[in-house]
Amino acid sequence: MDSMTDSTTARFLEVSLVERDVRCTARLLDDRAPLTCAAVWDALPLSGDVYHAKYARNEIYALFPPLAASGPPLENPTVTPIPGDLCYFSFAGAELGTRAYGYDREVGAGTTLVDLALFYERNNLLLNGDVGWVPGTVWGQVVDGLDRMAEACNDLWRSGAAGETLGFRRV
Repeated sequence: MDSMTDSTTARFLEVSLVERDVRCTARLLDDRAPLTCAAVWDALPLSGDVYHAKYARNEIYALFPPLAASGPPLENPTVTPIPGDLCYFSFAGAELGTRAYGYDREVGAGTTLVDLALFYERNNLLLNGDVGWVPGTVWGQVVDGLDRMAEACNDLWRSGAAGETLGFRRV
């Protein structure tokens, strides 16, 4: 039995929209992105202001300081995430330090930010008009609760993200 199906070795986390009281469960893809999974797992719990993507389409995410002294390399990469994918991105602050991205704070040029994202629906494409392709590491997959989370994400898109928190914690 491989680690994809062996529940004795699989690791799980909860992804939540705190104010909306919506949660889903995801399995870490340790076999496909071991360094990224280790960096995220060791940093849990994490929570931060949630954003809804402008370019990638059906994505919510939060920004964090670096999770480890040295960030993981690109593992299990994608530019076409599917529903339930958890993706890891790392950006230099200068890449996000423009008002076009809608952040409510200045992002300094010397800063590195980690973007932990949940893709909740189909037809995503990680193509940014300013920089081109933005591959991400797929490090987790939602295994329970995606339908309810997708409804909450659509509400977040329509109603706004102000005051909402995206959380990640071990289960």
